[in-house]
Amino acid sequence: MQKILKTLLGLASGLMISFSAPSFAKAEQLTLCWAAWDPANALVELSKDFTAKSGIDMKFEFVPWTSYADRFLNELNSHGKLCDLIIGDSQWIGGAAENGHYVKLNDFFDKEGIKMDDFVPATVVGYSEWPKNTANYWALPAMGDVVGWTYRKDWFEKPELQKEFKAKYGKDLGPPKTYEDLKQIAQFFQKREVDGHTVYGASIYTERGSEGITMGVTNVLYDWGFEYENPKKPYDMKGFVNSPEAAKGLEFYKSLYDCCTPPGSSNVYMTESADAFKSGQVAMQMNFAFTWPGLYKDEKVGGDKIGFFPNPAQKAHFAQLGGQGISVVSYSDKRDAALKYIKWFAQPDVQAKWWKLGGYSCLNAVVNAPDFVSSQPYAGAFLESMAIVKDFWAEPSYAQLLQAMQKRVHDYVVAGKGTPQEALDALVKDWTEIFQDDGKL
Repeated sequence: MQKILKTLLGLASGLMISFSAPSFAKAEQLTLCWAAWDPANALVELSKDFTAKSGIDMKFEFVPWTSYADRFLNELNSHGKLCDLIIGDSQWIGGAAENGHYVKLNDFFDKEGIKMDDFVPATVVGYSEWPKNTANYWALPAMGDVVGWTYRKDWFEKPELQKEFKAKYGKDLGPPKTYEDLKQIAQFFQKREVDGHTVYGASIYTERGSEGITMGVTNVLYDWGFEYENPKKPYDMKGFVNSPEAAKGLEFYKSLYDCCTPPGSSNVYMTESADAFKSGQVAMQMNFAFTWPGLYKDEKVGGDKIGFFPNPAQKAHFAQLGGQGISVVSYSDKRDAALKYIKWFAQPDVQAKWWKLGGYSCLNAVVNAPDFVSSQPYAGAFLESMAIVKDFWAEPSYAQLLQAMQKRVHDYVVAGKGTPQEALDALVKDWTEIFQDDGKL
C-alpha cells in the first residue's frame, strides 16, 4: 500500500452490481492482477492446471509492491476492465465492497458449496468479510501472510555464545518467547563480532512512506494491550488506542530501534529487512512470512543456518496480519469465467498444490493436515502465527487512517519527537476527525 487519498477508492454511488445481472459470454482469456513477488510466480505455475482443465487462458498483470496499491486502486476507481480477477490487500475490502468494485460472492459460494468454515477463521474475517464479523463475502482467502521472525540458528548454536549468554542471563540462547527475551538477545548480539564480522541485534520495520512502521509497531502494541476501539462501542478509541499500556508498548518499540538495529535503519520495510538478514548483518529480523521460502533457499543464510519463530508474546499474544483475498472485479465482462477460476482455486487439491509451490494456503484441510508442520521448516511458525493474527482498520478510509498512524509513530520512534503517550493521544485525535468526516462519530 502506498500513500493514498481516501478518494482513491471512489465515492460514487449506485455502483453496486447485483449478482443476478445477466451472464456475460464465455471468456477465452482472463486477466488476474496482483503484486510482483515470488507467490505470484507460483500462482502462474499453478494456474496452468486451470487452463488445461477449463480451456481458459490466463494473463497476469503483476506490478511491484511500491506501485501495487496506486496502480490497482486507480484501476478500480476508474471502473477499468483490465482486471477480471484481483488479489487485493486485506485493508481494501471495506472500500471495495462499499463502492461496488468487487462482486459479492455469497450466492456463488452457496451455489457451488464453497463454505467459509473450511478456511482459517482469521483469514475469512481479514480477507473476505465486510462488514467485519458478518456473513458478507467479497473475496476468497487466497494468500495467508503474517508478520513473524527469522533468526541465525547457526549463530545461536555456537557453543561459546551459548555459554556466554547463559552466564549473563541465566537461561539458554534460543528463539525468544517474549519481547523482553527478544530484546535481551538483540542486545547480546549488537555490535558483536561473529565469524570475523560485526553484526547487530535485529532488523525491524521503520519505513514511513507507505505502511512499513505501522505493520511493525502493531505487533508490539497488540501485545502490550493496544486496541483499535472499545469492543462494546464501535469507533470509541479513547483509552484503547492510547491506553497507558499501549504507550509502554510504543516506548518498547523505540527502545528496540535505539538499542539493537543496524546503522541506517530509519526506513526499513520488507525488502530492507530481508536484505539485512541475507547480508549477515543481523541475528534476527522481523518480516512477513512470504519471505521465508526464499530465505530458506538462500545459499548464504538459508538451510541449516536459518530458524523461524512466531511473534513473541508479552501481556497478550498477537501478530500483524498480512495477506490477501481473491475477488471478481465487478466491471469485468468475463464474470462467469472469473467465477470458474474462484471455484477451481477453492478446491482442496488445488490448495494443497498452492502450498507446495510456494503460496500460503488458507484452507483448513491443508494447514491442519497431519504432515503440514513437517512439510516445510517454516510451516510450524506460520501455523502458530496465523492463530494469533490481528489486522489494521479495513474501513473505506483506511488510507487516511494509515497515513495518520505512519506519521505519529514514525515521528516518535525514528525522529524522537515527543513522548509515546503524546503520539498515541494525537493519533486518537487524527482518527476521530477521520471518522467524524465519515459520519461515523
